[in-house]
Amino acid sequence: MTTVVIAAGGTAGHVVPALAVADALRDSGANVEFVGGERAEAELVPAAGYPFHRLSVTGIDRRNPLRAARAAVLALRATAGARRILSRSGAAVVLGGGGYVAGPVGLAARSLGLPLAVTEADSHLGVANRLLAPLAARVFLAFPLEGRTGERYVLTGRPVPAGTGTADRTAARERFGIGADERCLLVFGGSLGARRLNDASLEAFGRAAPCAVLHACGRRDHPGLASRLAEMGNLPHYHLHAYVEPFADALAAADLVAGRAGGSVLEVAAAGLPSILVPYPHATAGHQTANARYMAEAGAAVVVPDEELDGPRLAGELAELLGDPQRMATMAAGARAVARPDAAQRIAREVLALAR
Repeated sequence: MTTVVIAAGGTAGHVVPALAVADALRDSGANVEFVGGERAEAELVPAAGYPFHRLSVTGIDRRNPLRAARAAVLALRATAGARRILSRSGAAVVLGGGGYVAGPVGLAARSLGLPLAVTEADSHLGVANRLLAPLAARVFLAFPLEGRTGERYVLTGRPVPAGTGTADRTAARERFGIGADERCLLVFGGSLGARRLNDASLEAFGRAAPCAVLHACGRRDHPGLASRLAEMGNLPHYHLHAYVEPFADALAAADLVAGRAGGSVLEVAAAGLPSILVPYPHATAGHQTANARYMAEAGAAVVVPDEELDGPRLAGELAELLGDPQRMATMAAGARAVARPDAAQRIAREVLALAR
């Protein structure tokens, strides 16, 4: 049995696609183990049933020499630790899924002569992937990237969890208490939530809305939002959740989405949903703005700049879309056109081919 070691960490934006590939690899008969740090991966990976090896890593803060030096020392130690993990696990190939932990593990893989591949879920290469790309046999891209061409770079789309776009709509709506004939807006801001989007949604729809609202607000803001919603009367049209797992159910229940513009825009595309995107303005290298532009140019989204978002603006954008069913249908078709629902399976096949 081929053993594949996946290194991914930091946010769910790195870990969720890596888990989708892991599931495809396992379905193909491979043994899969993970290496990660202390953040989202430490919860999500064990919950998915995969062996998890922990390394201590941190980002390099160029503004603070002491922190940068500490990060460099941790990276050196992590590379040595990763060599031991790879040797003990009998890894035949390593897949870097992004996040700081992927750097030391990828370097360890190449130092042991193991084939390396990496996945990039956004519209720019992250720090670890920029480091590892010249060493990798394959770099799997979610979005077309200028200058990243040739045999090494493969445009696969972003791996999405099983059930995305195929989950049962009736069962999903029953789960959230949404009527079969209601229209539904899904609001979400990624695994950590998005405060401006959370506040705008509550301001726009907490007391009244033209449709059901399913709001996955993130654990950080949930207590405060729940308290505010209670003050508004906890009206039955507004369904507030800290987190939804599996997220495919939330997408199945929805008719359209309002959210940030991380790599999850391609999950929305796989579900065939029109979207109102509010890119996070401080995202690394402006990648959320680029992601949103990509979806808008495909006809799948309208984009609202972060500084322009408030309750009235969000309510107005929703009213425009709900009032124009033909436009919504055209946007849904645009979303499906850019979706690549087989990305995880394609990456799994190529990774296993590298091991042979």
